[in-house]
Amino acid sequence: MNTLPVILVIEDDAAMRVLLERGLAAEGYSVRAVDNGVDALIAAQGETVDGAVVDVMLPGMSGFEFSRRIREAGETFPVLLLTARDAVEDRVFGLDSGADDYLTKPFDFAELSARVRAMLRRHAGGDRLRLGVGQLLL
Repeated sequence: MNTLPVILVIEDDAAMRVLLERGLAAEGYSVRAVDNGVDALIAAQGETVDGAVVDVMLPGMSGFEFSRRIREAGETFPVLLLTARDAVEDRVFGLDSGADDYLTKPFDFAELSARVRAMLRRHAGGDRLRLGVGQLLL
């Protein structure tokens, strides 16, 4: 049984996709990678996903549109948009489209990894129910 968090990587550039896949796998994630927005939407709605790293400029559907559509579908997993588009308007539009974070290229992988960890912590914290009796905590 796979208990590793599943990260959906959506990146059309093959070299960048492999870099993200390898790096995230080395950080202890199970990685599912696709190269376009349409396949990403299908994967996000048909599989268990704990978080997503999404390029903005994708064939078939932009990362902005992907974020908007998964939120409309009721998906709550965190989304990090990854893009060379660094204008304030793009960052605001991305976050307003449903993304949880926005990181511009070029980036340091250590920062991307830290942002993924932070997103997953915030997301997991909201879904946990804790019950305690004495020193027993469930």
